[in-house]
Amino acid sequence: MERARILILTASIGSGHTRAAEAIRAALAAHPRAHEMQVDVVDFMAREVSLIHYLMKRIYLTMLRFVPDLYDVFFRFAGKKAGGGIVRGAFAQVMVRTVGRIVRSYKPDLIVATHPFPEGAAALWRTRHGASYALAALLTDYALHAIWLVRGVDQYFVATETMAAEMAARGFDTHSVCATGIPIARADYSLSRCEAQEQAGLDGDLPTVLLMGGGLGIGGMDRTLAALETLNRRLAILVVAGRNDVLEVHARRVAETSRHVIRVFAYINEVPVLMRAADLLITKPGGLTLSEAFAAGLPLLLHDPIPGPETENAVYATRHGAAVWLHPGECMASAVEEILAHRIPEMRRAARICARENAAADVAEILADMLTRKRGHAYDTAKNP
Repeated sequence: MERARILILTASIGSGHTRAAEAIRAALAAHPRAHEMQVDVVDFMAREVSLIHYLMKRIYLTMLRFVPDLYDVFFRFAGKKAGGGIVRGAFAQVMVRTVGRIVRSYKPDLIVATHPFPEGAAALWRTRHGASYALAALLTDYALHAIWLVRGVDQYFVATETMAAEMAARGFDTHSVCATGIPIARADYSLSRCEAQEQAGLDGDLPTVLLMGGGLGIGGMDRTLAALETLNRRLAILVVAGRNDVLEVHARRVAETSRHVIRVFAYINEVPVLMRAADLLITKPGGLTLSEAFAAGLPLLLHDPIPGPETENAVYATRHGAAVWLHPGECMASAVEEILAHRIPEMRRAARICARENAAADVAEILADMLTRKRGHAYDTAKNP
């Protein structure tokens, strides 16, 4: 029998949507029925896929950097029931032709969207052309947003039971919404702090702080490094610069003269090891970063959230006791000192309670079942036309 085709459509706006897509692909590859599936991941915003989409992404990232308040206005408008429909519909109209080209090329039996733009466009193409593929959507934040809520999506994956209940209250079929958590890459969560410290190039004697800003290396980490220099206690600091070459060079210069022990990493895939080595993560609150920290039982100090989804992520993590949210004007050095001195054990426990480290495997199992049902229906239709 020909292998079923699963197409995962993601968007390289930050790294979270792409990391979720890759986590799903890896979980499907490890599934007992992996030999029955052909899985492809397509970046919907890549230049080679669509120049228009790529330019939209550049505009979005520029807006976040220079006028974040404007993005906040857009996010709040799109989050309203009417606004979400307008925004979703507009983007779907712009992007539907690209989806059509991708569908004709890959001929998927199942599409999984990890971003609302390809989700809306795939739903619109299926409606217009009577396409037979099943459609699933994976939300990558800890709060519901109207731009994701497309009627006709066959399966939703959300981060929490609260989000699933909110969707049910909005009229979505409870059987089509699963609170799986946000998929993250498989990692060895049994790795001890001592072993992780050794792999990170540390000796384990110092309190260890991990600095991350997402795959793009944003989030004011230069200011964070400066603030940490004012602490009385000596630290080990792990800096993940992402793809931000300027930040990487700056962090290495700081390391040359700092009284702290500083290790600097570019974009790496071994973030789980660094999280196991750390006592505290200082970061902006992306959904995937929070999920990885929860799985590692790692307390968080959150700052500079992107207005909208990351603000809501910060609310979730702080309400559950796994994070402290540093607001503008508050002293980072004092917050770090307070957490390291008094709050690490309780915050570790809270993070572990939030963890859903099996989310990717759970999503993969449901997707495999969707394919089984779809193929069974196709067989029955062919047998009894």
